[in-house]
Amino acid sequence: MKKDRGPVAYAAYLAFRFVSALLHLAPIDRNLSVARSLARGWQRLMPRHHERAVAHLRSAYGTDLSDAQLHDIARRCLEHWTMFAVELIRAPALIRRDTWHRYLVPVNLEETLRHLLAGRGAILLAGHFGNWELLGHLLACFGFRVSAVMRPLDNVYLNRHLVRTRATHGLELLDKEGATAEAEALLQRGRPVAFIADQDAGRKGLFVDFFGRPASTYKSIGLLAMHARVPVIVGYARRLGDCFRYEVAVERFIRPEEWEEQPDPLRWITQTYTSAIESAARRDPAQYLWIHRRWKSQPKRTADKP
Repeated sequence: MKKDRGPVAYAAYLAFRFVSALLHLAPIDRNLSVARSLARGWQRLMPRHHERAVAHLRSAYGTDLSDAQLHDIARRCLEHWTMFAVELIRAPALIRRDTWHRYLVPVNLEETLRHLLAGRGAILLAGHFGNWELLGHLLACFGFRVSAVMRPLDNVYLNRHLVRTRATHGLELLDKEGATAEAEALLQRGRPVAFIADQDAGRKGLFVDFFGRPASTYKSIGLLAMHARVPVIVGYARRLGDCFRYEVAVERFIRPEEWEEQPDPLRWITQTYTSAIESAARRDPAQYLWIHRRWKSQPKRTADKP
C-alpha cells in the first residue's frame, strides 16, 4: 500500500493539527453546531453524496419511507458524519475515567463486563453507525486494554498521530494487514479485539443479508471467533440529540455454544452479527453511513440488479 509522505503530506498533517487546536478552543457542543452548518455546505457542493445516501436508503427501505423521509434522513446522515469528524478529534480528551458519565449512557453492558472482568477474550464488533470509537473509549475508562484493527491512514504523519493519541487513552490500533495472527494471540491472552464489521469484502467475501440485499462480508471475523472460541459481541454508540451524548450498548452477545450447533457455523456467525448491526442501525437510520458503498460487490447471479 502506497503511503503519503513528504512536504505535501506533512503540510496536510500540520493543517489538521491547526484545525484541531482551533476546535479545542470552543466547547464541544459549539463545535458540533458549526459542524452541522458545514454539512449543509457539503450537501450543496457535493450533491452526489446526498443522492447516493438516498439511493441506498430507498433500496434498503423500499416503499416503507416516502421520498421526503428519505431525503430528510440523508440530510441528517451528512450532518451526523460531519459531527462525527469533529468528535474524532475531541473525544479522546473528553472521555476520561472521571468524565465519561457526562457524555456516555451505558445500556445492557453487564454480561460483556462480567466476561471481560473474568479475563476472557472477546471479539468486539460495530458497524458504521453512531460513533463506534466511543465503545473502545468507554471500555478503556473501565480499565480494559482494547486492541482495534484498522486500515492505516495513507498519510503517515496523520496515522502516527492517530495511533499515538489512541494509545495514550488506552486503545491499541492494529494494522489491518496481517492482523489475524496478532489478534488471535491477544484473544488467547484474554484481551478484547475490536473490528468494524460492515465493510464490502469483494467478490470473494461471504454474501449475507443486510437490509434485504446480499452484502459481501469478510470471513476472517467468523473464522477467528471459531478458532479462538471466543464470543462475538456486537455493540453500538448512538447519538442522543444534537449534542455530544451517546447511548453505548450491546446489541447482541453471540456465544460459541450457539454457532457450534449450526450446520454452517461460519455463515451463521456472519449473518447473525450482520443482522445485529442492521438492528442497531434501524434504531436511528440517520446515524448509519449510507454514503458507504456497502453493496458494491454482488454475487454473479445478481450483479446486474440495482
